[in-house]
Amino acid sequence: MEITSILFVVVLFMALLAQYMSISTGMGYGITLAPLLLILGFSPLQVVPAVLFSQFAGGTIGSMAHHRLGNIELDFKRDDKIKGRLRLLGYLPRSVDSKVIFILAVYGVAGVLVGVFTAVSIPKIVLETYIGIMILGIGLLILLRRNQKSAFSWRGLIALGLVGGFNKGISGGAYVALAAGGQIIAGRDSRSSVGSTTVAVTIVCAVGFLGYLLMGGDIYWMLVAAASIGSVIAAPFAALTVKKLATKKLKIIIGLATIILGASILARTFIF
Repeated sequence: MEITSILFVVVLFMALLAQYMSISTGMGYGITLAPLLLILGFSPLQVVPAVLFSQFAGGTIGSMAHHRLGNIELDFKRDDKIKGRLRLLGYLPRSVDSKVIFILAVYGVAGVLVGVFTAVSIPKIVLETYIGIMILGIGLLILLRRNQKSAFSWRGLIALGLVGGFNKGISGGAYVALAAGGQIIAGRDSRSSVGSTTVAVTIVCAVGFLGYLLMGGDIYWMLVAAASIGSVIAAPFAALTVKKLATKKLKIIIGLATIILGASILARTFIF
């Protein structure tokens, strides 16, 4: 499918909105943008690498913006004290946000590779139903438990990374909503959860795109460019939105956005 000037602007604008929602509320970039691009007539082999690279590009800018605005604290110096107690885990960074990002990224990469190999054997309706119910459930839990304090679990974070990466590999999306929403349910601050997930998904997308290149994928660079420009433009504004919103309001917005995303996936699966 050839991209005209008008279609280029349309794709750019859709990517801008999808990335803004993803970085500011955790509402999935890939799972929002990919279906829209398919509706426009692009093939899945054109859409997937475009989504991966554009999310990597926008996520890189968004990650730096989150750090500069104080939504997250990035410090990847090694924590020798913790490493001594958890020697089998190897390298562990110092700040809490960096540890979260490190674990989400490492296990997300493992999950995304498993997801890629699994995708070919799962019926589409089963896949979309599974993702829709999971995301809808997370949104409901965020709202129901918004005033409760929970004990944060590192094991739970590992599970989020694996399952989120698996979702990314089999569908191109559902990583951000699961990882950010799961952290909030587990008791992390909303700003830190969204910011940490933005950094982690950037790394996962980079690995996914490189994998596609190594497999000799025929990348539609004009589509990649349109989506990437929109994604990059949206990123700093989305991070600023996270900084400005009160934590309680942000948690409610993230919960509602996640519910809408889960419900829309199920509606698209069984109605449209």
